[in-house]
Amino acid sequence: MACDTGASYGSTLRYKSVERIKAVGKHSIIGASGEFSDFQEILRYLDELTLSDHMWDDGNSLGPKEIHSYLTRVMYNRRNKFDPLWNSLVLGGVKKGPKGDEKYLGMVNMIGTHFEENHVATGFANHLAIPILRAEWREDMTFEEAVKLVEKCLLVLLYRDRSSINKFQIAKITTEGSTIYPPYSLKTYWGFSHFENPAQGAVGSW
Repeated sequence: MACDTGASYGSTLRYKSVERIKAVGKHSIIGASGEFSDFQEILRYLDELTLSDHMWDDGNSLGPKEIHSYLTRVMYNRRNKFDPLWNSLVLGGVKKGPKGDEKYLGMVNMIGTHFEENHVATGFANHLAIPILRAEWREDMTFEEAVKLVEKCLLVLLYRDRSSINKFQIAKITTEGSTIYPPYSLKTYWGFSHFENPAQGAVGSW
């Protein structure tokens, strides 16, 4: 899973070190696009959900499929109240099951539309990254190959969005747990100093 670390205030790229990938329980990670304050509200819901699940102390824990189903109901419920949470969410994870490791990847948008697939995306990536993933993704990819493919998608998005940023964060999850790597900047072909470290410098210097 990958996303950039930019957050806009209107049309201004105001914040450049916002992390939008979080671990959920033992088996899942979530990524979000859209309104960041609404994402914080969703994380509060998920904290309450995982705490309640842990308090049962029955040796079981919610897997990514259950959490994705929960998020679908939350988003659809808020949409029906005409008070939607303005996010598109990606939920992925791995959990040991009776037939071995069960991998799961799904998305849900602000009106509760949801599906699961081998690769999903939100925002501009739905139009620009999904065709690349369909052409180059393989079931047997190594982690290093997957990172290179994701970085290719991120660069395509960067070059075609004036409000984007070349600082990204990548996460992975296995049955051993989740790892969210520190943000880093991709090398671009534009000779502009702020692309080397977009989190520093005055806002007006752009």
